[in-house]
Amino acid sequence: MQGGFPIELILFAMVALFLVLRLRSVLGRRQGFERQQQPEQPAPAYDPRGARSAEVDPSLPPPPTGTRLGIPDPNTNVGQALARIRAAEPGFDPAGFLAGAEGAFRMIVTAFAAGDRATLRSLLSDDTYAGFESAIAAREQAGETQRTEVRGLHEIAIDNAELKDRTASVTVRFVSDQVNLTLARDGSIATGAEAVVELNDVWTFQRETGSGDPTWKLVATGAG
Repeated sequence: MQGGFPIELILFAMVALFLVLRLRSVLGRRQGFERQQQPEQPAPAYDPRGARSAEVDPSLPPPPTGTRLGIPDPNTNVGQALARIRAAEPGFDPAGFLAGAEGAFRMIVTAFAAGDRATLRSLLSDDTYAGFESAIAAREQAGETQRTEVRGLHEIAIDNAELKDRTASVTVRFVSDQVNLTLARDGSIATGAEAVVELNDVWTFQRETGSGDPTWKLVATGAG
C-alpha cells in the first residue's frame, strides 16, 4: 500500500515490545552492578567451654544489632585491671570476652528454666551451682515449672575487673528484655506474668589465668 505505514513494521514492533516486556518480567530490571545475594548463614552455636580468654574467636556470634557494648576506657581503674588480665593471659580481648559472656548468659538463663543441671554444672562455680540446684530442686518438689524467654539484650557492659594473684574476675552487666513466669502444678501462673520486663543483671565471671581450662565460670549473680 503506497503512502501508508507498512503493516509488517507494525507487527514487528508489537512482537518486539511483547518480548521486551516478557524479559523484564522474568529477569527484573537491574540498575548498574548488582552483587549476587549470598544466602544468610546461621549463627554458630556458643562454645560450651565458656567465654574465651584467648584471641577473639571468629566463631563467636557478635552481639545482635542494637546491643550496646560497654568497654571501659583504658585509662580508668577497670580499664587498667583489664590490661593486667591481658598481660597475664596474652590474647585476652574485652570485646571477645563480652561475646562469650552473652552466650553464657543466654545458656545459663535457659538451662536454669529447663532444670538442665549438666549445662549449669559446666558453667557455674561450685558455690553458685549449689544455689541454682537448690532452687531447681525446690521447684521440682512443688511441681512447678519455669518459663523464661530472653527477648532482647539492650546492653552488655564490663562494670568491674580484678586480677588477684592468678585469679581474674570480670563483672558484666546485662540489660535485657525477658518474660519470666512460674507455672504451678495445675498449669496456672504462680509467679510472674505474660509480660516483657526489662531486667538489669550483674554477673561476675572468674578463671585462673595461664591454666589449660579456658572456661570463665559464673561465681556471683545480682541485680543492678
